[in-house]
Amino acid sequence: MAFNGTWKIDRNENYDKFLEQMEINMVKRKLAEHDNMKLIIEQNEPKFNIKESSTFRTKDIEFTLGVQFEYSMADGTVLTGTWVMEGETLKGTFTRKDNGKILTTTRTVVGGELVQCYNYEGVDAKRIFKKA
Repeated sequence: MAFNGTWKIDRNENYDKFLEQMEINMVKRKLAEHDNMKLIIEQNEPKFNIKESSTFRTKDIEFTLGVQFEYSMADGTVLTGTWVMEGETLKGTFTRKDNGKILTTTRTVVGGELVQCYNYEGVDAKRIFKKA
């Protein structure tokens, strides 16, 4: 249950380059870097309930490990994919509906921080959250 709790964004690493690779326009990329993202995670394996809230939107996400679901990013990009647990890491593999390209995401708790890593077409990025 390491993921349970309220997490607020603390910092980003290479996030702008990642969003650029995702073909997000410059204005939306700059806004995304300062979105004040907050995640409220309730983990009750195999189900997860996540409430994302940011400057731009609030979204409730519910998924079951290993079961495919659809997710829309804040810019409207639609993905389908699944989350699985690999040890203490939550790993998501998603396919963009518009171009079929793969986005991978991992969530791990390291040193009391929630580290969310992304990879899209060879570009890696991190978003690091602290407990609120």
